[in-house]
Amino acid sequence: MAHLPRRFRLSSLIAAIMVGVMSAACNPSTSLPSSQSPQDLVDELLAADRAASGASAATTVVPGLTAMFTQDVVMPAPGVGFAQGLAAAADALSANADNASASVDWTPIRGGVSADGLHGFTFGFMTLHLSDGSTTPLKYLAYWVKRDGRWQVAAYKRRRRAPGDVSPALMAAALPAQVVPASTDRPALDAIEQGLVAAEQGFSDDAQRIGLGPAFAKHGSADAMNMGGPDDAAFVIGADAISRSVTEGQPFDASPFNWSAESVIVASSGDLGVTIGYIRLNQAPGASAEDPVPEPFPFFTIWRRENPTAPWRYVAE
Repeated sequence: MAHLPRRFRLSSLIAAIMVGVMSAACNPSTSLPSSQSPQDLVDELLAADRAASGASAATTVVPGLTAMFTQDVVMPAPGVGFAQGLAAAADALSANADNASASVDWTPIRGGVSADGLHGFTFGFMTLHLSDGSTTPLKYLAYWVKRDGRWQVAAYKRRRRAPGDVSPALMAAALPAQVVPASTDRPALDAIEQGLVAAEQGFSDDAQRIGLGPAFAKHGSADAMNMGGPDDAAFVIGADAISRSVTEGQPFDASPFNWSAESVIVASSGDLGVTIGYIRLNQAPGASAEDPVPEPFPFFTIWRRENPTAPWRYVAE
């Protein structure tokens, strides 16, 4: 199938994957000063991201990236599916021989935070500097958690982008209406997690019912981001634009894929989280049960909602 949508590259689907995905939830360990505003929180997160880039530029790729990762980080990796945990992520990055001598730096162009101030996301443009003096343009998406007073990356992905001019200007931040205390109410956290799993499942179910493009339009926010493909220099912004992007030039009406969340990481405030799971190719009509089925492809998607009773909408993927 030519020109598959960005989230569903056939080459990735064909690759063999052995995946063990963590079961994760927020574990608030930091109380917020009452004087911090939502803008203060996102400014702090963006500063942490920029500081990590500055430190990374002074070393090589593996220590540069892993220095900001949590011990239980999740990172999609070629030929592996998910690299789960810090050691596995380091091994996956080390599998690329260029990373031993290359350095990498980046510039965030958007950030967002949860109302409890302990979860957030950033995305932006990245440059890989190879030892021969050449460069490779990249994009990245990171989901952050604040533990023991320090922002760290719990889920991370990067991919190539097409060369070309892109704007480093900051987009408007994704901010809660107010800062609220973190919660350790386990039943409440369980309910938030279950609700986010259900939101991802509803997204997939709608794709089977109304089609892939309409489902992307329905379940995304007006300011949602899709990383786009390697032929795109910039990100795709907005649920409607993403809907057009994932179906452009495709021969299908109904979704050829289904997906589900195997685990989630959520903020105790119930307004920000990330789903982690697998995309699967639907069996073609008339296919035999004995026909080979491509291995599932790993994904993670960041979700946000205006308040704990509002519907979840994907905001970055």
